[in-house]
Amino acid sequence: MSYLVPSEFVTKMVDAGESKIFMSTRDTLIRAFMAGATLALAAVFAITVAVQTGSPITGAILFPVGFCMLYLMGFDLLTGVFVLAPLALFDKRPGVTINGVLRNWGLVFTGNFAGALTVAFMMAIIFTYGFSIDPSAVGQKIAGIGEARTLGYKEYGAAGMLTIFIRGMMCNWMVSLGVVGAMISTTVSGKVIAMWMPIMLFFGMAFEHSVVNMFLFPSALMMGGDFSIMDYLIWNEFPVVLGNLVGGLMFTGLTLYVTHIKTAPKRAI
Repeated sequence: MSYLVPSEFVTKMVDAGESKIFMSTRDTLIRAFMAGATLALAAVFAITVAVQTGSPITGAILFPVGFCMLYLMGFDLLTGVFVLAPLALFDKRPGVTINGVLRNWGLVFTGNFAGALTVAFMMAIIFTYGFSIDPSAVGQKIAGIGEARTLGYKEYGAAGMLTIFIRGMMCNWMVSLGVVGAMISTTVSGKVIAMWMPIMLFFGMAFEHSVVNMFLFPSALMMGGDFSIMDYLIWNEFPVVLGNLVGGLMFTGLTLYVTHIKTAPKRAI
């Protein structure tokens, strides 16, 4: 068959989480770096399309191309390991510890940030001709996004913090469904279709993705965005990371694991 039944692909999720925990530091960092860089390029592409066409939904429809590429290459995003790594712990796989899970998360965060930051710097050079002129229309758009999605939340205080946290949760609910969807199919076309749908949804609804934001906000700062590094960290990155963790694990990872692996006893007739 060209697809797996739920009990099979959820077992595959647990296996994937276990393999990521025991992966070498070098390989984890390389794969995370490339994932962050690839997703950053996809974000640039989507924003460029939106600016050129005047249609944000067109950018959202095309953004998933980056996610599909990085997944098919075996690269790792923080949002994915937030869901997969803990499942190996919950399943009590031999040698899997909470420290191993946290180590994996820390390495993937570092690699993703380094990859996204590298692309942010390279694209800032392109948009400003080596910082010799004002940013292009796309660069100005990115700078505006940086201000709106930091100071815009800050303006509302606790309500803004709650909003960004919920947007982070909703984001990784969708993104993690893309990760799982790719495991359901055994064909490249099937994997791409299964990934495309939820990733398009998250980007089109402007949910908050911690790795995409690792590109957007440093890039915005490089091109004159009127907010500070602390604004970015406190009013975007940190609450988004927490929202991504809670949303992906609660709505996707644990839900699938509990109902397809730790299935409750059948109801008596």
